[in-house]
Amino acid sequence: MVSQNEGFTASARGAGEPWAVWRDGDLGDDPAGAYEASVDEVTAAFAEDDALERRFALPEVGEGFAVPGRTAIGFHLLDYVVHAWDIAVTIGAPWEPADELITAALRVASLVPEEGRGAGAAFRRRIAVPDDAPPGDRLLALLGRDASWTPGPC
Repeated sequence: MVSQNEGFTASARGAGEPWAVWRDGDLGDDPAGAYEASVDEVTAAFAEDDALERRFALPEVGEGFAVPGRTAIGFHLLDYVVHAWDIAVTIGAPWEPADELITAALRVASLVPEEGRGAGAAFRRRIAVPDDAPPGDRLLALLGRDASWTPGPC
């Protein structure tokens, strides 16, 4: 998430196109401190005047992909909601996001284009789920995650 925070910070300030700003999150000797600093930076960038209207480059979604700030901030919310599932399932903890987070994340996940998905991309190909699947399962499937996945033995 440090890399994501740094990438969104750079993008908010017009410098988010190079992949390097999305992949170089250095944790140094203080991972918690690095995370906290990145949160402070991205929060400040999102709060800048006209940040909601600026164009944000999101190269992880696709080359040349850019969206207004309000949508980019939604993508960052999506990252946090879905990466919380990644962590929860990996450590065997429950994943219980509030309904409004799932609803907001579903709207954003539906914006992820099909091109640029697959092996080595930021998003996997969508997984089919029944229409009556729980909203959280639908969200995960939109991003190529299987809600029934469990980690294998270590």
